[in-house]
Amino acid sequence: MKKLILMLGLVLTMLLLHSSQSFALIQSHDSTTVSDDIQFTEIGSPADSAANAIVKDSVKKDTVKAGAVVKPVQEIQQTEQEKTLWQTFIQGLIGGFIAFLMPCIFPMVPLTVSFFTKKAGSRKKGIGQAVIYGLSIIVIYVAFGLLITLLFGSAKLNELSSSGWFNFTFFILLIVFAISFFGAFEITLPSSFVNKIDQKADDTKGLGGIFFMAASLALVSFSCTGPIIGTLLVQASSKGEILAPAIGMFGFALALALPFTLSAIFPGFLSSMPKSGGWLNSVKVCLGFLELALALKFLSAADLVWHWEWFDREIFLVLWIVIFFLMGIYILGKIKFSHDSDVPYVSVPRLFFAILSFSFAMYLVPGLWGAPVNILSGIAPPLNTQDFILGGNSGGSTQGTSDFPAVVKYNDVLHPPHGFNAFFDLDEGLAYAKKVNKPVLIDFTGHACVNCRKMEDKVWIDPQVGHLIKDEYVLIQLYVDERSVKMPPEKVHYSKILRTTTDDLGRWNGDFQATTYNSNSQPFYVLGGHDLAPLVAPQGAIFDAKEYAAYLQSGLDKFKASKK
Repeated sequence: MKKLILMLGLVLTMLLLHSSQSFALIQSHDSTTVSDDIQFTEIGSPADSAANAIVKDSVKKDTVKAGAVVKPVQEIQQTEQEKTLWQTFIQGLIGGFIAFLMPCIFPMVPLTVSFFTKKAGSRKKGIGQAVIYGLSIIVIYVAFGLLITLLFGSAKLNELSSSGWFNFTFFILLIVFAISFFGAFEITLPSSFVNKIDQKADDTKGLGGIFFMAASLALVSFSCTGPIIGTLLVQASSKGEILAPAIGMFGFALALALPFTLSAIFPGFLSSMPKSGGWLNSVKVCLGFLELALALKFLSAADLVWHWEWFDREIFLVLWIVIFFLMGIYILGKIKFSHDSDVPYVSVPRLFFAILSFSFAMYLVPGLWGAPVNILSGIAPPLNTQDFILGGNSGGSTQGTSDFPAVVKYNDVLHPPHGFNAFFDLDEGLAYAKKVNKPVLIDFTGHACVNCRKMEDKVWIDPQVGHLIKDEYVLIQLYVDERSVKMPPEKVHYSKILRTTTDDLGRWNGDFQATTYNSNSQPFYVLGGHDLAPLVAPQGAIFDAKEYAAYLQSGLDKFKASKK
């Protein structure tokens, strides 16, 4: 029974970690907060700069709507930053518990605890050494997370996460990790380095010896934990928060260290743990299937950034269906890898695990005909990449005005969400908004922005939200990671925020967002008038359709009131 509960819990946590960030206990959006000492740079013409100054002053003020004070952008940013770090910590915690069940670590718990108990000579000293051992594990992994931040910095990490090369590199890396988990080879560190650390643990006495024992665990178990750590660091880095890698590693190390410490403090905890066996390798192989599925998310991001336009939504879903179908067959013992034990019969945990895997694969099948498949919102390619959609457009009616241009600037490389019309150039969209006398919805987005796609796939398809965006606003999507479109010479300038020239559309849009609205998080929605001043306080991702519709309606009401 214990093993059944453990296996089912493992399945749920792995799906939580790898399928979608929306399964985390706290929802947040990919964000990077600009520092308070931000310096404003000139964008475009002098008239544009004057307008931006007006907008900047407007953003900093609290917006009052129906007697309620709406928080200014900087307060919203701080709240979202806290949510992002909490989400990163929870993901790290889940990853640590998964790593604990790997064959490289799980069997070492009783050996390590008994070693401390015998070496210390008393139970009290043994508990103290086990606590120090757990703290050492935490220090090692947190230091590794801080090292990543020091080497790259939050701004560089955020830029890397939206890079085609970054995403394609991690696609290859996760494929390698998956093959390793399948048993083709092991990813290990140089044996000479590991042996030196292990020798230090034997030769050094006191706290130093315990610390090097923890370091030995980290190095020896790298073949199992390396892929999990790599995946966590990629997820944390993509959020752009400077502390995200360290917070993620803290959660990972805490989950990894707790079982060792609890086993020393409470001997009953050790005896209640399931015994080691072939099921450990089955867990490792199942994680390999998940790594294989997650790798396709990075391939999709590279496809979107580089505009390959061949890795569409159908191909992605077909591959996920096949992967989880094969995982179900493996769990039933019909597929066997080199390190697997014989499965003479199907146990109850395996049966439940197989049912879950097959059910998830079947759940994805309707997506081949255009079903939303909300569980993969933000992970799968956007709906506008799908060739065939049963039932046609989603999200309500088509654009309310019939005079929307047939061709807009940059629509040869950029495409709006399925069922919507959008401009991709600020000046063009603003001119159209003045023509039809409608407010603008400026959507700062990105090809590799997970929560941008989640908003489009889960919230914008709501009939009320779709009606407001299509019929009452002029949608202007400004991609901050579009590198293929080069800017004309008159718009190229040096950005003190990005620390580079705005020579492409993505950098120009990113600099415009930061200097005008004091933010560079995505998604970021600005409901503006024809002077680009926010009608209400700009917002990030709002995953509740009713709340987001109320937000859109509040901006529309403010715009109509200003015209009276």
